[in-house]
Amino acid sequence: MAKRRDLLKMGLVSGAAAFLNPRRTSAQLCPPDPGVPGTTPGAPILPPSPPTTAFVSPLFIPGVLPPVPSLNPPPVPSAHQLYDQYPPQVLYRQILQATSHSFHPQFPPTTMFLFDGTFPGPTILANYGVPILVRRYNNLPQNAVGFGSPFVTTHLHNFHSAWESDGNPNRGNYFGPGTFYDYHYAMFPAGNDPNERMNQLWYHDHMEGFTAANVYKGMLGCFYIRDDQDTGNENDTSSTAWRLPSGKYDVPVKIIGMQFDKNGILAFDNFNTDGILGDKYVVNGNIQPYLNVERRKYRLRILNAGPSRFLDVYLGTDAVNPNDGLDFTVLSNDGNFFSAPRTVRHLAMAPANRHDVIVDFSQFSVGTTLYLQNRQFQTDPRGPDLPIRTTNPGDSMMKINVVPATGPDHSQVPSTLRPLPSINLDEVVARRTFNFDYQGGLWTINGKIYDHSTPLVTVTQNTAEIWTIRSGGNLWSHPIHIHFEEFQILSYNGKPVPPDSIDFQARKDVMRLLPNDEYQIFIRFRDFLGSYVMHCHNIFHEDHAMMWRWDIVP
Repeated sequence: MAKRRDLLKMGLVSGAAAFLNPRRTSAQLCPPDPGVPGTTPGAPILPPSPPTTAFVSPLFIPGVLPPVPSLNPPPVPSAHQLYDQYPPQVLYRQILQATSHSFHPQFPPTTMFLFDGTFPGPTILANYGVPILVRRYNNLPQNAVGFGSPFVTTHLHNFHSAWESDGNPNRGNYFGPGTFYDYHYAMFPAGNDPNERMNQLWYHDHMEGFTAANVYKGMLGCFYIRDDQDTGNENDTSSTAWRLPSGKYDVPVKIIGMQFDKNGILAFDNFNTDGILGDKYVVNGNIQPYLNVERRKYRLRILNAGPSRFLDVYLGTDAVNPNDGLDFTVLSNDGNFFSAPRTVRHLAMAPANRHDVIVDFSQFSVGTTLYLQNRQFQTDPRGPDLPIRTTNPGDSMMKINVVPATGPDHSQVPSTLRPLPSINLDEVVARRTFNFDYQGGLWTINGKIYDHSTPLVTVTQNTAEIWTIRSGGNLWSHPIHIHFEEFQILSYNGKPVPPDSIDFQARKDVMRLLPNDEYQIFIRFRDFLGSYVMHCHNIFHEDHAMMWRWDIVP
């Protein structure tokens, strides 16, 4: 039987139920730019979106998902690893449903696939040491028209989860309309090491062959974890609490590049294997929103949700005239805190990268206007144009208006955060190399495309390995994501990592693999058994089919 990706290449399939997208418009051809290596004659792009007025909608802040007292039928303990050792103390219920969503007052609503009817979905607040179970009901229409799959699997990116709750695209993890799936999160850090705690995560769909379509169609949300340091309360007087900005001063900023058809309906190209940049910056579900901030410190949790656009994020004081940008105080890279806060002027973010930052708006007078900008120059969805360069002032993604403070600011920025776990090379039992390339019209890893039925690699529980991650091409870039455990970077292009870099001196779950790049990483495999994946988080590349399965065995 022909596989779905083969049918896609022949143009025979465009949706989970083999429907052609009735809203799909004919793709234009992108002319080659001889001055920009990486642009290819005939690369398909969607027509430009209709114009919209910027900064007319407030930034949407998703609500917090409330717990439920019970679930009927009750969860099945035998379906989950370590369930008896970590029985859930808090239960949640989520519903995936088709929902009409408005991106902008000048555009008509688009039917989206959303968690509990909002884009992004509601935020889940969990605590280390308090195991939880999230039951997700699939109420999507069986015969959904348009792009996207009504069959889903929800990945908590990149939590230390047992295989059966990882939400990866291996068979057995997805569930269809009219069914539900239970996700058990034991809520302990890898190896039970407190220095391996993560705090800023997100959940999103990960259906094989349809991850790009389903995430683009709205299946994503925030997942934050609290502990005795990051307590989520700036007024916490306990001796361990960091007292970071909290409540309405802790703001999610989820950025995704999107494209709309001539009628203002969200557009998607089912035949595209390179990616979609999008010519509209959608932040928390709205095109170029605005945010009013008081004269005080704010915590901004920034996610590049892709699907294909790389970002270089600046905070500028002028949307038209260039300036060098203002300082970010950066607390984390991906979901992991640094050993101490870092001060930078910009944030280079590949798809799926996250940064947790503090901005002190008390330095500005009331009435000041600021702009969150992307200055990364990119014309090709396969990656930033080469050589890597920025535009100044770039594109304004969100407007920020400074308003009077409504009370005192009790938040703090601690001088120290969380030490990096030590690297013990004596634990290393194997070294492996993985080459990410484009061969025969397919995105490949070590010359192979994804096969859910067979692991490319088998690793042994409670060991460590050194992996070399290499780009086999000079025209494309890949944000490489490894499920299950964070890794630490040992070297980049043959050189030790810079000691002051926010991109390298951290525990990571996504690496920015530019053309001809090579990373050497240290990675462990603790606590759980099962099947996981590694893939490109330009999720079009993942779907076609730059991903491989790896298994943890006793």
